[in-house]
Amino acid sequence: MLTIGELAHRFGLATHVLRHWEDEGLLTPERVAGRRRYDEADVARVVMIQRAKAAGLSLAQIRRMFDAPNGSERRAVLGEQDALLDEQIRQAQESKRLISHALTCAEPDFTACSQFRRLVADLASRTP
Repeated sequence: MLTIGELAHRFGLATHVLRHWEDEGLLTPERVAGRRRYDEADVARVVMIQRAKAAGLSLAQIRRMFDAPNGSERRAVLGEQDALLDEQIRQAQESKRLISHALTCAEPDFTACSQFRRLVADLASRTP
């Protein structure tokens, strides 16, 4: 069993973060003499919360995933985020293409470059 300070230190978190996650219903530590005590299941949950946050899930989405009654509903939450990440990756790749061209363009001012302008026009035509 870990104290809140030990668990926070293990993951490089402030203790108030763990308290907030508890307030949000993401953690439910055992209480011993009024003090929070965390077991290995709580450690695993902190790992899942951190990875889910790194993937862009909100605390509400993480709670929805944890509270889902079965694996298929948990996968549905992750599927929504997976589609969003695919879109963000696509947009980042488009931005990278523009930046890469601007950095390697032979024109003194890349905004005057016809190829750069074509790339911009192509993106503008696909933007709703």
